[in-house]
Amino acid sequence: MSRIGKMPIAVPAGVTVEVAENNKVTVKGPKGTLTRVFPAEISFSQEDGQIEVKRPDDQKKTKALHGLSRSLLNNMVVGVTDGYEKKLEVNGVGYRAAKNGKTLSLTLGYSHPVELVDPEGIETVVEGQVITVKGIDKEAVGQHAAIIREKRAPEPYKGKGIKYADEVIRRKVGKTGKK
Repeated sequence: MSRIGKMPIAVPAGVTVEVAENNKVTVKGPKGTLTRVFPAEISFSQEDGQIEVKRPDDQKKTKALHGLSRSLLNNMVVGVTDGYEKKLEVNGVGYRAAKNGKTLSLTLGYSHPVELVDPEGIETVVEGQVITVKGIDKEAVGQHAAIIREKRAPEPYKGKGIKYADEVIRRKVGKTGKK
């Protein structure tokens, strides 16, 4: 059995999980509602505040979907209760970020400012040189943070660019002087 797949998901108070036809699962909580369609091979059973994810057989495909489905459903439950956030840091002389309504404006050394509009359900907050991406959908938060980072990924010589707060940039030694 999948170690992750066989672990039950605890449903906190105030969260409702509904499984409709075609394995369409809706999770409602204090922060919002998330919906996802799971593969037909996977089944869900709900008992006394816990959800168990089950698979019918031990084929390679269903074994792979078992742990994945459990993780996705757990991420939905955590998202509607606590939400997710990713922090990015802007490093470099003249590099800065500013928020204008729903638009994130980045000055990154290009001839023009880079402007990104917050997608539905995602909020970006700028505090100095730190950009925080918040939302209830883990996948959408990570994707938007990756889009912001790719506008100027950190370079290894001076460390300039946008990096995740917990990311460590491996620095390289620059050119040596002429002897």
